[in-house]
Amino acid sequence: MRVMVTGATGLIGGAVARRLAAAGHDVVGLARSQASAVKLTDMGFQAVRGDLEDAPSIASAVRGVDAIVHAASPNDQNSAAYDEAATRAIIDALRGTAKRFLYTSGCFLYGATGDTPATEDSPLDPLELVRFRQALEAEILGAAADGVHGIIIRPAWVYGSYAWTTMMMYGSAQEHGAARYVGNGQNRWTCVHVDDLADLYLLALEKAPAASIFNGAHGGAIPLIEIARAASEGAGTEGRVAEWPLEEARQALGGFADAIACDQVVSGERAERELGWRPSRRSILEELRSYDPPAA
Repeated sequence: MRVMVTGATGLIGGAVARRLAAAGHDVVGLARSQASAVKLTDMGFQAVRGDLEDAPSIASAVRGVDAIVHAASPNDQNSAAYDEAATRAIIDALRGTAKRFLYTSGCFLYGATGDTPATEDSPLDPLELVRFRQALEAEILGAAADGVHGIIIRPAWVYGSYAWTTMMMYGSAQEHGAARYVGNGQNRWTCVHVDDLADLYLLALEKAPAASIFNGAHGGAIPLIEIARAASEGAGTEGRVAEWPLEEARQALGGFADAIACDQVVSGERAERELGWRPSRRSILEELRSYDPPAA
């Protein structure tokens, strides 16, 4: 298939683009500028000019591909309007085509889960910064009646390839001698390696039915303080950690601080059962401990 990937130079989109290309698909990255187009071609992908804020350019790009992966969807309340506009432009361009559309949502839609793992059928209690996605997901699923083969992926905490959130803890250890964690550190993260997540996107693209939802989550939920300790060990600061009070973190990070502090247990069993997804990469703790500490 000829597949357009938005966000193909980012963490998730880049991993997905590489995985699709390795599987024999033709990957086309959406480029809003000549510089972006050059970057995509340097990465070995084709480029098509278009802007997520320009509906006609999205419609034009969609006409030239067989499927779309929207991986430029942000965890950012300030970007909600452009994500909504871009997604609706994609849906409108796909009506009646039966083309596959993979939308990147996220497990923040579940809110705090308690000890019962959230599944794709669990009720939603979204964090404020992603509340807009609840209605947007409903529009994507409803568009199946108009011939849009929509598939929703809800990634858990994504790590690997030096993901920003984990590197924030690693960097704080390098700078201050202790990895900082938001809140009391007892909240749990369910995680997924970005390359395992890319495998899920490939399987969903090739096998998932229309109007389906899959959590991209793997392994047991891990207390944030343990993740911070692993970051500290990888940074060469001997596992030292420090609490970053939530109110202080909010001043620096806004609503994303509440996401970091959210306690979640999420199940990815549906993808394993229905799509044959087999995550195999090392855990987030092993990943962080493997990073090279700074030279003395």
